[in-house]
Amino acid sequence: MFDAQCDLAAVVYDDHDDPDAVLRDFADGLNTRGFRAVGMVQTGQCADSSLSAVLVHNGETLLLALPASPNPTSLGATSCKLDLARLQDAGTRVASALEAGADILIVNRFGKRERDGKGLGYLIERALASDIPVIIAVSRQSFADWIKFAGGMSVKLACEPQALDAWWRSVSLRNAARTAPAHTTVCETLK
Repeated sequence: MFDAQCDLAAVVYDDHDDPDAVLRDFADGLNTRGFRAVGMVQTGQCADSSLSAVLVHNGETLLLALPASPNPTSLGATSCKLDLARLQDAGTRVASALEAGADILIVNRFGKRERDGKGLGYLIERALASDIPVIIAVSRQSFADWIKFAGGMSVKLACEPQALDAWWRSVSLRNAARTAPAHTTVCETLK
């Protein structure tokens, strides 16, 4: 699925970290500097059924949680339930934005659905197949599953802005060098 030339990074976070804020600020910074960051970052919380995601390429917020159950004794009343149809819709929107062109894909989380070959894993594959770098938040508890999913071909980043910025500088320079002409011809110089 992945190879040594891919630009794939995992922002590894612990319970006290806020990977959503770090990824959201990173995407905002890239978009402000003229890059096209595409993807989604989680907002809201499971505790109050406000689990949602912001599409970083257009600012749209999409609810991802199932509506709270009006019956307090029902199974869904005490825990957050991800609405898989809403997640798929969000993925479809991100896929469309990728097709329109992107400099980077940002995926909010690597979770059990992605581990099992479902969820938003297909977006990672599409982006990498198109030579678009990918960054994703991965909990420390899921990191072993992530490495297996990524075939070991991933950069591990701390959940801090400086780590993301340094990784992006490296990726940007490497990608710019790949697309730069080997030399300038006389005709190109005179144009």
